[in-house]
Amino acid sequence: MRIVVAHNRYREAQPSGENTIVDAEIAQLTAAGVEVLPFLRSSDEIPTMPKTAKALLPISPIYAPRAQQELSRLITEHRPDVLHLHNPYPLLSPWIVRTAHRHGVPVVQTVHNYRQVCSSGLYFRDGMICQDCRGRALGVPAIVHRCYRGSRAQSALMATTLAVHRGTWRSVDRFVALTSAVADHLRDYGIPAERIVVKPNGIPDPGRPAPLGEGFLFLGRLSPEKGLDLLLDAWRRHPDGALGPLRVAGDGELRPLVEAAAAERADVTFLGPLDRAGVRAALESSAVVLATSTWHDVLPTVIIEALAAGRPVLGTALGGIPYLVGADTPREPAGTGPAAVASAVAGDGMATLPSGVVAGEAGWVVPPEPAALAAALPLARAGAGTLSAAARARYERTFHPDVVTKQLIDIYAGVMRTGTPVDR
Repeated sequence: MRIVVAHNRYREAQPSGENTIVDAEIAQLTAAGVEVLPFLRSSDEIPTMPKTAKALLPISPIYAPRAQQELSRLITEHRPDVLHLHNPYPLLSPWIVRTAHRHGVPVVQTVHNYRQVCSSGLYFRDGMICQDCRGRALGVPAIVHRCYRGSRAQSALMATTLAVHRGTWRSVDRFVALTSAVADHLRDYGIPAERIVVKPNGIPDPGRPAPLGEGFLFLGRLSPEKGLDLLLDAWRRHPDGALGPLRVAGDGELRPLVEAAAAERADVTFLGPLDRAGVRAALESSAVVLATSTWHDVLPTVIIEALAAGRPVLGTALGGIPYLVGADTPREPAGTGPAAVASAVAGDGMATLPSGVVAGEAGWVVPPEPAALAAALPLARAGAGTLSAAARARYERTFHPDVVTKQLIDIYAGVMRTGTPVDR
């Protein structure tokens, strides 16, 4: 099996989970015996491009001529079985889907965000969820609000690109949706359900979980959409020390907010940005990981890291978070299954959960509201020990690299059997 993996890498100065996942998938596929042909470009190339190439940059999201020529040469020389696309912007362009199809090569795309519809890819603007461009032929609201890179001109280009390539995206042979929420987004966009497969990312196995630590950990980018202000509002509704320690790790524009909270309360500690060893130590020191995003977060990797470490998760009921903790399916009757075990710490079965709290296999989700989160914090603290083993089991069954790599190979095999349709 010979696979072209195509990805426009984000700038190295901008930490990117997509870059990390693409690198990991290439390594995992290679280890599984798949011949991988990387077709990678990086936005770091842009400053050193010759003037003639830079002059074409404004149209490259719509059509990148150099990328099409190089991909045609690669396909002609190596005759790959499948092209697997991740991010096409700005140096590859969605046009590579058409180029691959012109050569008879089927295309799989992993959907990491909502950019089929939303120019920023986030469904988030001015501190709140926004879906104003959904269902529109042209995303005029994105232009008005400068949603792409804070520029009206660049937003107009991206909105035009999405309009031009609506048919391109609908010709993709198989979409890899990272969660059930992304699958819903694709169906809403008009993609038939039979061309969507839910396959999450995986992370390397860190080994046997350490015994549970104490308290809560927030680990991530300190930016508005990650819900740090929501978390601190909920936390302040409990007396200092009542919930054990809250550790906050990461960096970003809301760093002063955390530093102020740490100065104000003895039970809040700011760890700052951490390396991999620091992340592992922070996970081991904690009992519950928090994922309090206020946008439809596609697949926060910190949740998978928590499950791998045997730490249950308390998160908001947005985006992929319910799927990750196993709370996106109908709840079981009171007194049965892992969800009921999680809720039993609060009393007699599912009915005793605080209003708005949904128990899942590996944690809990709540509406993105301070009162709901505040009510769930004591429940999560009390139930962490009960759900630790279930959290690790969910990782092993759903997010282990051996599992997700086999699933990806099966996806490739499926599109190889069905081939590329002439018309869609």
